[in-house]
Amino acid sequence: MKVAIVGATGLVGSTMIKILEEHNFPVSDLIPVASAKSVGGKVSYKGKEYAIVSAEDAIAMRPDIALFSAGGSVSLELAPLFAAVGCRVIDNSSAWRMDPTKKLVVPEVNGEVLTKDDYIIANPNCSTIQMVVVLQPLHLKYGIKRVVVSTYQSVSGTGQKAVKELMDERAGGKGFGVYPHPIDLNVIPHIDVFQGNGYTKEEMKMALETCKIMGDDTIKVTATTVRVPVTGGHSESVNIEFTNDFDEGDVKALLSDSAGIIVVDNPAMNGYPMPIDAAGKDEVFVGRIRRDYSQPNTLNCWIVADNLRKGAATNAVQIAKLLVAKGLVG
Repeated sequence: MKVAIVGATGLVGSTMIKILEEHNFPVSDLIPVASAKSVGGKVSYKGKEYAIVSAEDAIAMRPDIALFSAGGSVSLELAPLFAAVGCRVIDNSSAWRMDPTKKLVVPEVNGEVLTKDDYIIANPNCSTIQMVVVLQPLHLKYGIKRVVVSTYQSVSGTGQKAVKELMDERAGGKGFGVYPHPIDLNVIPHIDVFQGNGYTKEEMKMALETCKIMGDDTIKVTATTVRVPVTGGHSESVNIEFTNDFDEGDVKALLSDSAGIIVVDNPAMNGYPMPIDAAGKDEVFVGRIRRDYSQPNTLNCWIVADNLRKGAATNAVQIAKLLVAKGLVG
């Protein structure tokens, strides 16, 4: 199977290559794609070197699957060209997520929606992915009415320059202007651009994408997204109001038995999810599970995941594996 990685030299693109190898995905030929300045360079996959090529050359090679992580404008331009040669595109940008003709997929939540007609498939926002993995089993059992989420998102969600900026500031430098304010020893309640309603685009992504993925427009979601001085891993404080009441023990058991979730909830032993423990792992971690006593049928929890893996690259590879399992490629 020929697999193209568009944006192969970026943080997410390089993680995609790593996860393809870890998951032993059936790659016969890896086609790394990057900008013109990177063409001719090399990437390594399973001990073999592959030359980086242009998008035009990659399309001519007619890949079976293309994993995109090169930004929205690139996806809007190139994804249809890859799809036109019969390639299944899994796109990590926001370009196609809210397009009503495109599927927005988290395999544990709505993998069944994929069909033979889907040639451009959207990978959701990183903070949305980890949240809906936890929300879905709870919604099926108790019925979710409203979600209030505050995020604590690492600088790797912005990219390599942001990680370098944090490290430069920590060493006493002035950074590179990636963020409008210093990020070291600071938190910035501003991710993506502000919209006319006072929310940022990231906050609106979480609200809109959650309803689309879970297939229920009645779920109300309000978000505050915050950048924190952590190099990897996103954390979320999530307050969930249900239609029906719940038992906390049943909630923990349900989540423990759900695909892709690890419950870490032992306050007596200081046991709760943290980004440092989620690093390099594909699962979503949930803890601090407790009733909200301020109103009926409401739960608080804390959700953590590696944003470059389950929040991006792993979810994309899982979609690719689902396409293979469904017989849609290969």
